[in-house]
Amino acid sequence: MGFPREGDKIQIHSYKHNGYIHRVWEESTVLKGSQHCIIGGNDRTIVTESDGRTWVTREPAICYFHVRHWFNIIGMLREDGVYYYCNISSPFVWDDEALKYIDYDLDVKVYPDMTFTILDEDEYELHSKMMNYPEVIDLILRKNLDTLLQWIRQKKGPFAPEFIDEWYERYLTYVK
Repeated sequence: MGFPREGDKIQIHSYKHNGYIHRVWEESTVLKGSQHCIIGGNDRTIVTESDGRTWVTREPAICYFHVRHWFNIIGMLREDGVYYYCNISSPFVWDDEALKYIDYDLDVKVYPDMTFTILDEDEYELHSKMMNYPEVIDLILRKNLDTLLQWIRQKKGPFAPEFIDEWYERYLTYVK
């Protein structure tokens, strides 16, 4: 089973802890693909929700997934700067069909000035009880939320100045 290569078009599948599909992004272009990290780009891609509703993303985005981190990061390029939407999630897996991960409800929205808001704590508590998240998962997720917040404060990884812009420039070489 090979990993997607630079330039490949892939789908991204988000699941919930109970194994049910949560959301599907129809197409992202792989900008970096390895067994440890996948960076992708998309713009105006179709997203299908678990109930069948669809919508289209509004702006270009650079997506960062890593096998060692229980979060993924989406940098959205808007006129007034880069906004980030971070999902607390399982590390990704690639199975030749799609990049897949489990979404664990907690999200962090980061603004261009690097201030942030933690979202969906109530949804996390509800789903934690409904789907019986094991205590070890709760500990891993909270530790990774702390790591993510450190990255934001330190402007590390995808939060580093120019990271999103540089990967977006590479994405533009694939857009015709």
